[in-house]
Amino acid sequence: MKRLFIAAGLLAAYFSASAQQKTDSSAYKKQQVSQTDIQVLFSFYTQDGKHSAVTGGIGTENLQVYATDVSITHRPDLRNTYYLGLGIDMITSASTDNIDFVKSSASRHDNRFHLNAGYSRQLKKPNIRVGINSGLALESDYLSVPLGVSVEHDNADHSRQWSAGLQCYFDDLRWGRFDPDYYSPETLVYPSELRDTAWFDIYRRTSYNLNLALYQVVNQRMQFAVFPELVYQKGLLSTPFHRVYFTEQNAPRVENLPRERWKFPIGLQFNLFVGQRTIIRSYYRFYHDNFGITGHTLQLEVPVKATPQLTISPLFRFYTQTEAKYFKPYKTHQLRESYYTSDYDLSHFNSYKAGINARYALFKQLSRHYSFQEIGLRYAFYKRSDGLSAHMISLLLDFKRSKV
Repeated sequence: MKRLFIAAGLLAAYFSASAQQKTDSSAYKKQQVSQTDIQVLFSFYTQDGKHSAVTGGIGTENLQVYATDVSITHRPDLRNTYYLGLGIDMITSASTDNIDFVKSSASRHDNRFHLNAGYSRQLKKPNIRVGINSGLALESDYLSVPLGVSVEHDNADHSRQWSAGLQCYFDDLRWGRFDPDYYSPETLVYPSELRDTAWFDIYRRTSYNLNLALYQVVNQRMQFAVFPELVYQKGLLSTPFHRVYFTEQNAPRVENLPRERWKFPIGLQFNLFVGQRTIIRSYYRFYHDNFGITGHTLQLEVPVKATPQLTISPLFRFYTQTEAKYFKPYKTHQLRESYYTSDYDLSHFNSYKAGINARYALFKQLSRHYSFQEIGLRYAFYKRSDGLSAHMISLLLDFKRSKV
């Protein structure tokens, strides 16, 4: 569930004529607008299924998440941009409740806090911007600290842009931070009947994500982009409270996966402007990793400007992936296997997501410096071939503060 939010942008400027004629060469005075964008997002996610990894690939996957996120982007001048994002997720999970096999236990409810901050600067060399970001994400059994750097470049006529970013995540998977008896990381969380064994001697995970992008304007109606990525993870890649059952015995073991993982995604995007009101946004992504998973994503979104203020965007996405070589369903693993999981996220499945997004531009002045820019509402339905289904709804409020 970890989500990290990073944003950057360019500041607008304006010039005004001097009201009085000056005797020197400064007949016109350049003024800058300090601008702050504030976005508030409320979202609700609910899912259900019958293949919980907590109980070995069987059992409820019922889960609800209520999330509130606030992002603030401040541009005091033409060169500098500051970003701050923070939020809290309230999670209710019948699946993790089965860690202890006690209904409505403490593991049924959890909270997640996240905080991200970033800074970018336009260099004196034309059209080059560099940035840095960091933050943290915190749950009762999870702490993640991200650290990233980025650089982007526009050509002279802004028809081509490339960017590169390196994002690192340093994760600690120990539990105890929200427990009133500890309020500090204590131990990994194992299923209740397996806590007499120290299954892992490590509790950290590190991820390195290299993201590249190239955006190209073909003509007035066509644009395309390419997004190559490279991801490397090392450390504890297993989830310590996932059970795995075997054919030879009734007692489960804790999920065990290799300590390294490489991922090789690449995405392609093509946008076509159709008439004055419609855009066709198509996207394809190829994915492969050393766990043996190969995936394909196809997405189509068609924003239509129904009125000058209202834009409606239907969306459809299809995804398919092969099975990881370490995955087997409930009670089909062999004891001789070195690595094993019954997490259906690593199984073969097909999925689709269908949704619609409505954005209404208000541009309503609230006070001298503040304005209400737009409101957005999105709904999506998600369905997977293994039986998992989910509903997502979100509300976005966008405000702006401008000051000379």
